[in-house]
Amino acid sequence: MEIYVEKFGGASVNSASAVKNVFSILQKTNNKRVVVISAMGKTTNKLENIVNLWYKEKSFNEEQFKDLYDYHKGIIKELFYENSDIYLRHIDGLFIDLRNKINSIDNDNYDFLYDSVVSYGERISTYIVSSFLNYAGLKNKLVQSSSFVKTDNNYRSANVLWEETKKKTNENILPLFDQTSIIITQGFVGGTIENLATTLGREGSDYSASIIAYCLNARQMTIWKDVEGLLNCDPKRMPNSTKILQIPYSEAIELSYYGASIIHPKTIKPLENANIPLYIKSFLNPDNEGSLICKDKAIKPIVANFIFKDNQTLLSISPKDMSFIDEKNLSLIYSILFKHKIKVNIMQNSAISFSLCFDRNDNIFKELMQDLQNEFMVRYNNGLQLITIRHYTQQAIKEVVGKRKIIIEQKSRITAQYLINEK
Repeated sequence: MEIYVEKFGGASVNSASAVKNVFSILQKTNNKRVVVISAMGKTTNKLENIVNLWYKEKSFNEEQFKDLYDYHKGIIKELFYENSDIYLRHIDGLFIDLRNKINSIDNDNYDFLYDSVVSYGERISTYIVSSFLNYAGLKNKLVQSSSFVKTDNNYRSANVLWEETKKKTNENILPLFDQTSIIITQGFVGGTIENLATTLGREGSDYSASIIAYCLNARQMTIWKDVEGLLNCDPKRMPNSTKILQIPYSEAIELSYYGASIIHPKTIKPLENANIPLYIKSFLNPDNEGSLICKDKAIKPIVANFIFKDNQTLLSISPKDMSFIDEKNLSLIYSILFKHKIKVNIMQNSAISFSLCFDRNDNIFKELMQDLQNEFMVRYNNGLQLITIRHYTQQAIKEVVGKRKIIIEQKSRITAQYLINEK
């Protein structure tokens, strides 16, 4: 059985017309497919705001909650017209469940609270998309990803239990292809063995799709984006972007590691292990050629790739007794970073100090600083930007760095990185 996996992100389902566009893309072929759907539009951001206010102040964000409800209600009314009542009743039930969930969870455990609440974005979006496809004549089955993407309880960045996930995927997904050619499920969301909701990390829907593709030994995977394929830069920052037609898995892993926003960092490895090609295509121009990530070693074309990470925090850490930064100190620092789930984007050390930068996160910053300051002297800066240039040239460096003050600079044969002030 040849199975295809397709993933549609939040921008591709952010309105009624966008959902209809997904229908038009899917109806073009009769392949057996698992279709992975993200939360609609900026739903995840608003759910995060609700979680953050509840966690910090035990106060319920009624305005954001109502905005979310009205947003999804509007999409349903536009999709189903006079038949919308039955679908609205189901959504009403999900929002009631969501409110009850928030009010019932101890707000002292941020990560558990986050996964329990934010995962509703995907539950709501997949219900709407699946219902509309059936309504429009494209028959499908909706399956909750938490029932087969099994993880540990490392909430907010859960680790996949691969053997259990493969077993559950084959049990819960494969038999359904006897009834339908399309299965809809959530991206980003998994479940523990006890069936508690987990999430796979921010922007984790791509990873969800690759997990499913690997477990089903899919023929290929496609990610549908609002750009023409894999570009060498963010076109919103640099308008003269170049589309990369083909790159090998290893290069895609490097780009995602440094923060290329079009690919989730964990997405590529399962596909490489099973030799599953990944296509990145535009849902705005679905017939256009996209980009291919595969085992072929050729890069077509070879150009400088620019990756920008804003809102970076820089920590400079030194021993209190002015001793050296040795392996013991580094081990302790990394154990504290691991505790707070900090992903280091760049690091540099001297004899007596260790500097690192990471994505700013005010929710955990106070606790992180307290843990570090128990053992070290710590200074920090916010409002920084990390620029990574893959396959750099001097002209490429000049184009994006110019005369701006460089705080940290690192170069290898292929990659240059610069930490600078954002403004």
